Amino acid sequence: MGDTRILRVFGAVNIGSFRVSAMIVGQDDTGAMRVLGSAHRMSEGVKRGYITDMRAASHAIRQVVEKAEREAGTSVSSVWLGCSGAGLASKLASVEIAIGGRRIEEADIEHLLYAARDHIQPDGRMVLHAQPAHYTLDGAHGVADPKGLHAEALGVDIHVTLADGAPVRNLIEAVQGAHLDVEAVVASPLASAYACLSREERELGVALIEIGAEVTNASVFAANMLLGLKSIPIGSNDITDAIASTLGIRRGQAERLKCVSGSAIAAPSDRREMIPVHGPGETPDGRLARGADEHNRIPRAELVGVVTDRLSYLSSEVGKALKSMGFGGPQSGQVVLTGGGAELHGIADYMQVALGRPVRIGKAADLSGLPEAHATPGFATLAGLCLYAADDPVDIRSIGPGDSEPHGYGTGAIIARVMRAVRHYF
Repeated sequence: MGDTRILRVFGAVNIGSFRVSAMIVGQDDTGAMRVLGSAHRMSEGVKRGYITDMRAASHAIRQVVEKAEREAGTSVSSVWLGCSGAGLASKLASVEIAIGGRRIEEADIEHLLYAARDHIQPDGRMVLHAQPAHYTLDGAHGVADPKGLHAEALGVDIHVTLADGAPVRNLIEAVQGAHLDVEAVVASPLASAYACLSREERELGVALIEIGAEVTNASVFAANMLLGLKSIPIGSNDITDAIASTLGIRRGQAERLKCVSGSAIAAPSDRREMIPVHGPGETPDGRLARGADEHNRIPRAELVGVVTDRLSYLSSEVGKALKSMGFGGPQSGQVVLTGGGAELHGIADYMQVALGRPVRIGKAADLSGLPEAHATPGFATLAGLCLYAADDPVDIRSIGPGDSEPHGYGTGAIIARVMRAVRHYF
């Protein structure tokens, strides 16, 4: 970073069903961020976003963090943790207090935000985030800073992100088993939005579709806040499994075939183009054999047919999820695809037709020092976790009367942070 000095270091861990990844980012005295180290490895002990083997998951986390630490030349004792499973869901809570036509003071805003905590209804679930979105004056939305204005009523919209408690606790314990503390658990759509979506997109309205290995999260943003979130227990591994089952090959072979020759879009030449089912010299049971390549070729159209058949089901479920969140019709914006499943050839074109919306691929943020291998849709959540950590959005649950925390989290400091954040986005 030249003559600049690194003031803060953030660590992030993303535990997926396909791989576990870690990133260490430094922020210098100008506010610029640089990737110091990053690493990934195959996941263990995880199924559809849930921990199924604590010891195996902790071992994988420890390995990947140590590799990132070696590359960074520094260690981390705590990390920001992504959560893509655990039945993620979200809802909005609107809170309003009477002002009586007088001028709004900072104490009124403090009272409103504190009162908003009582309106968080988790319904037996864990609250991951409870973030103030924007203020209303007498029902009018989009007020950046109500202080000093007159109103009969002052309100605020709070976005609440929920998850099942036990799976989240398992994620935390898996990280703790790797001798790390957890700074916060962040819903992966929120993290990915930091990496993939522009401020204008979040303002005008956009849908973010994260296609993971075994879970797909559909989220809708507008007015610079997350309006809705649905978790779908389907992912790119389901395409891999369909290929393996249809062609009678192992998962590893099917994954290679999907990545190398698979496509979401059919071409006229697919029926003529013959592709090898097995890798060079492999037989169906995975052993090496001379001349095996010559006897295991299929038309590419057969592979594309399997891929598009599974994508048809996935796109149908995504469409239903978006419709249930009110995303549809001429007023809705574009769709952004991210996650490892978004790396499938032709998937943006396929989803554009299937969803009837403009679609683009969302990649990881253009962070300084980000390795080319990690500047892909599959690592967008990981990069977004670091950006989220640096931004450290306000959580309404941190607000309380008489708080005097030493790190700028007292009531007055939080009110100031809310004001800065809202001004920044409006």
